[in-house]
Amino acid sequence: MGSLIEELKRREEAARVEADGLRARVEELSGDLARAEEQVARLVITREEVTRVLAEPPAADAVPLDGGSAGKPGLASPIGAVTVPPWREGTGVSVLPQSYQDLVEVAEDAGRPLRAAEFAVATGQGTEKAKVEGLRSKLKLLAARGWLAGVPGGLFTLEDHVGETLKRGQ
Repeated sequence: MGSLIEELKRREEAARVEADGLRARVEELSGDLARAEEQVARLVITREEVTRVLAEPPAADAVPLDGGSAGKPGLASPIGAVTVPPWREGTGVSVLPQSYQDLVEVAEDAGRPLRAAEFAVATGQGTEKAKVEGLRSKLKLLAARGWLAGVPGGLFTLEDHVGETLKRGQ
């Protein structure tokens, strides 16, 4: 009978080891579950907050896209995105962010095509390569949206229709 008792003790110990292993896995999985649930909760809050911010009316100092006054439909994004709307008949440069307005005004004042480095000097940004290249991307965007015209050789000048808008004082 001694061997039967020994066999039962061996099986009891194996079951105890298996139960301890399962408890350890349950604790590990519980920790993983808690972390996953926390991540879900944070994502839900983030989504709800973004939805709320996007649904709110823009701040009073937002730049109108349609040339109208602030607080009316057609305002720029309230979340800080720099927007350069396409040029449209009757649209003044006031719809552009200030840094873009400055570039259009430099083009108007120059009266001739300018290189990106010349725009950089005229706007007081310096002629470091990084500054000039950043400015070149702004100039290309203004050209793509119809505010400036690209001239062969990497030059930019005022688009004729924009000059007319500026001369009318808008």
